[in-house]
Amino acid sequence: MENNVSNEMSRVEPSISDEMLAELFLDKVIMDFKKRKILKEIDHSLKNKDKEAFLRLTEKLKSEP
Repeated sequence: MENNVSNEMSRVEPSISDEMLAELFLDKVIMDFKKRKILKEIDHSLKNKDKEAFLRLTEKLKSEP
């Protein structure tokens, strides 16, 4: 009986590698979201012929990891 409880607890508690994987996944999702937002702003600057915004945003995009 004690062994069953121990097995169930190990399935419930995430391992460190699970936590690291989740953190990497969330970091990737956040980076992708930021990149899409910048690209959308770049499209908007092009549509409005806003050269300053375009240059600022393209530099910002280059600096994103």
